Amino acid sequence: MNKLCSFSIVASFIGLWIVSKVNPEFEIILGFLFIFSFGVLHGSNDILLILKLSNEKYKKKFFKVIALYILTIIIAIILFYIFPSIGLMLFILFSAFHFGEQNWEPINLNLKKIYKKIFYTTYGLFILFLLFKLNTNDVLDITDSVLSSSMGALWIDYVFLFTLIFLIIFFAINLIINKKKYKIFILEIFKLLIFGIIFEVSTLIWGFTIYFILWHSIPSLFEQITYIYGDFNKENARDYVKKAFPYWLISIIGLVVLYLVFNDNSLIYIIFFSFIAAITFPHTIVINRLFRAKK
Repeated sequence: MNKLCSFSIVASFIGLWIVSKVNPEFEIILGFLFIFSFGVLHGSNDILLILKLSNEKYKKKFFKVIALYILTIIIAIILFYIFPSIGLMLFILFSAFHFGEQNWEPINLNLKKIYKKIFYTTYGLFILFLLFKLNTNDVLDITDSVLSSSMGALWIDYVFLFTLIFLIIFFAINLIINKKKYKIFILEIFKLLIFGIIFEVSTLIWGFTIYFILWHSIPSLFEQITYIYGDFNKENARDYVKKAFPYWLISIIGLVVLYLVFNDNSLIYIIFFSFIAAITFPHTIVINRLFRAKK
C-alpha cells in the first residue's frame, strides 16, 4: 500500500468523524467548498497539460484550447437545457471512465485498449452507483429536478447490480490468471469496502466529496505535477497551483455569472451539472492523452 493510498484511507475516516460533529446543512456547504476548490483545481491546468503534450507553438495552441473550452461550455449548457437526459447520461459515462482510468491506469493491466475502456467505465459506474444506491432519495430529488420528471429507483438498482456482477467476475478471473498481482486486487476490494462504509454513513454530497477529493483529485494532481515537472515536491506543487489559479478563478466566476444570469432556483442543478460537465468532458480527454504519453 503506497503512501498516497494510506493517506486517503486515514483522511477519509477523519472526514467521517468531522461531519459527525456538524449539522447536515454545514456538511453540504463544506462538501461544495472542497469540490469547488480542490475538485475544480485538479482540472484547471488542462491548458498547461495540452501545451506539454503538444508540439505546436504556444500562442497558436493556447488560443485554440481557449476557443475549444468556451465552445464546450456552450455545448454543455445547451445540452443540459434542451436534452437534459442525454447530457446527464454523457456526464455520468465520462465521469465513470475518468474515475476508472485514474484509479487503474497506473496499475497497468494487461488488457487490450477496448477492454480497458469497458473496464474503466464499468468500474467508475460501480463507484457512482454504489453512492447512488446508498443515497437513492437524494439522487432522485436531483435527477427529477434536472429531467423535470420522475425516473424511479429501478435504473439505479439495475446499473448497480450489473456493474457489481461485472466486477465480481473480472476480479475473480484476474485473481486466477494474474496470481502475482493478487495483492493489488485484494487492495482494490478493500478500497471498495471503504467506499461502501463512507457512502453509507455520509450524505450524498459529503460521500461524493470524500471520494472525489481524496481518492480522485489528489492522486490526479500527483500524476499531473509529476508529468509536467518530472517530480512531485512542494515547489512544483506550488508552481502548479500558481499556474492553475487564473483558470480556476475564471471557472468559479463563470459559474457565479451563470447563476446570476438565469437567477432561477429551478435551474440550479442544470447550471451546476452543465458547469461540471464543461470541465469534465475536455479534462477526461486530456488525462487520457497524458496516460498514453507516459507510456
